[in-house]
Amino acid sequence: MKEILILDGYNVMNALPELQAMVKHDFQGARDRLIDLMAEYRTFRGIDVRIVFDAHLAPRAREHREIIQGVEVIFTKEKMTADSYIEKSIQELAKKRRVIVVTNDWTEQLMVLGSGAVRVSVRELELDLTAARGRIRETARQLRHEKDFLSNRIDEETLQKLEILRNKPEKKPSSNRRDRSDHRRR
Repeated sequence: MKEILILDGYNVMNALPELQAMVKHDFQGARDRLIDLMAEYRTFRGIDVRIVFDAHLAPRAREHREIIQGVEVIFTKEKMTADSYIEKSIQELAKKRRVIVVTNDWTEQLMVLGSGAVRVSVRELELDLTAARGRIRETARQLRHEKDFLSNRIDEETLQKLEILRNKPEKKPSSNRRDRSDHRRR
């Protein structure tokens, strides 16, 4: 089963330099950008990603889950912090798969380590995101420059069959010049 990366959403938004400035003037935009970044990262790494946002101060808030670009986004219910939600989730998930939690919250980091999950700081995530984006750009550049040959798009067995056909001696049609020239004279 795939490993799962769980982010303390607001903790990451307030610690990731790309999002820190955005949070001050476009809070929803920063949240959307975090989701975009993690969707790209999820695809590149081949892992599941869950972002947990606090709603513990929102009166009468109910837990809300949705999948956005393949990323599971969770808003906790009233009186539940992202930390407590993540702690509860880890207990179930860690039994079946490798769980990685991204947070800079020291108390949460201790809880994560004690529950059998792996802790990653926001700085470590930032470095890996940067490296992943670089590899994505390099792969895209190589693909653009690679010539589009048929041999690059078909399986090896079909390629071998085509090679056999290509190397087969051709039967040359007999030349009937005389017939053609007689036809032209008429």
